[in-house]
Amino acid sequence: MSDPEESPRPEERRLVVTEDTNDRLDRYLADRLRLSRSFAADLITAGHVRVNGAPPRKSYRPEPGDEIEVEIPPRRMASLEPEDLPFGLVHEDEHLAVIEKPSGMVVHPAPGNPSGTLVNALLHRLDRLSAVGGELRPGIVHRLDKETSGLLVVAKTDVAHRGLAQAISERRVRRGYLAAAWGHLEENDLTIERPVGRDPKDRKRMAVVKDGKRAVTHVRRLESWRAADLFAVRLETGRTHQIRVHLRSLGHPVVCDPIYAPRWERGFLGAGGRWAEELARRASRLFLHAAHLAFSHPVTREPLSFKSPLPEPLASAVEWARESSAPPA
Repeated sequence: MSDPEESPRPEERRLVVTEDTNDRLDRYLADRLRLSRSFAADLITAGHVRVNGAPPRKSYRPEPGDEIEVEIPPRRMASLEPEDLPFGLVHEDEHLAVIEKPSGMVVHPAPGNPSGTLVNALLHRLDRLSAVGGELRPGIVHRLDKETSGLLVVAKTDVAHRGLAQAISERRVRRGYLAAAWGHLEENDLTIERPVGRDPKDRKRMAVVKDGKRAVTHVRRLESWRAADLFAVRLETGRTHQIRVHLRSLGHPVVCDPIYAPRWERGFLGAGGRWAEELARRASRLFLHAAHLAFSHPVTREPLSFKSPLPEPLASAVEWARESSAPPA
């Protein structure tokens, strides 16, 4: 029998709604308590939330004067197994780590991906991770698509997790990407502001939809090749698949995008088509890399900035694209 003093006690929080809000309760709690929305929803479903003394629905919308009591039970991570999987460790301190995720690695376990994820790798390599995100997402503050490589910050302590989550929600974290897209945009610098939401024809995909969430992407052309361009991309908002959906909506999808532009290179004609197929063969994966990450440390307030070079095979594909697109001497 375990010693009762060793059993962690649940965290109790009390909120009084003072302003008008149109948010559902799960989103309201996620924003106010710096939790993931899915974890906040789980708390409501499990009966750990009461509004004015009664259990609410997740869809309830708080009103001014409401008193909300939240009991956050201790979160266990025993169901996750540490795994010795490769990733780059760029920076680590007491509160956080900045890592380079390889392409092909899912960030956290989910149905269909119970293991082999970044979380499993982090549990093996780091001494601790924050618990704010829930049992299956320890340390995870933001994500990258499975096919996208590059920089991520993960939280080792709860105080760092909440601080980073707030910085992201307030758009104080700068996230820059390198992306190659098929064809040529008419402008060298472009801001794409189009709402993104679930594709009504395929719920596994995202799309530009009228009732979607506000999404803003800033694009700057770095190089122009024979049938594609290389871009520096900066996210102002962080919607699922945002860069990929925005560029696809302009008719210039990311090179080798298996979801939004499968075999797109086959649509080019003649010599341009042969060039496009060769670029796709050399890249062989989604041409999207999280290359820059900058933020203030959530505890020390020190400004931090990190850069990640293009990994292989993308780096070699860029060299080939430059050489094969240069005009003859």
